Amino acid sequence: MGALVKLIDAILFLFFVVMALAVPLIDSQMLLSPEFYPAFLVDLKQWYTTEYGDYLLAEKPHFLVGLVWLEVLFQWPLSIVNIFGILCSKPWFNTTCLIYGVSVATSMTAVLAELMGSGKASEKLMMMYSPFMGLGVLAFLRGLIPCSSSKTGLALSKRPALPRKKRA
Repeated sequence: MGALVKLIDAILFLFFVVMALAVPLIDSQMLLSPEFYPAFLVDLKQWYTTEYGDYLLAEKPHFLVGLVWLEVLFQWPLSIVNIFGILCSKPWFNTTCLIYGVSVATSMTAVLAELMGSGKASEKLMMMYSPFMGLGVLAFLRGLIPCSSSKTGLALSKRPALPRKKRA
């Protein structure tokens, strides 16, 4: 079980690093004016939009703008916290990973429903968005795995209490 958890953590670590970089550099372009970004980042987003036929980024529907705000204000900080949690083996990582996974899976449900329901999405575009749903579910499931490290409070509670000195 330990090797499987390490593999899942490695996959999630890469996902969190990608999100920590992509959200402020690419996704936030939907919220702010292009003047705030270097030309190569604006060109990269434009290339992606045309190459994959991502009509959502081109049309900027209101629900997607709301989801990008959620991503910038909530999911992006959590991805940074989760990177720290993995690197330092923090006991709270399960909780933050669970929260992040639920948020991503919920957001991706709305996006994938739009892509499938509209009939506008190409297979190439669906293959671009679908892994994010899988990674959200993986983060959610990783958050449900009980923490087995000795850093939890369970190890401390098994020690006998030290006697206290009485004060007069």
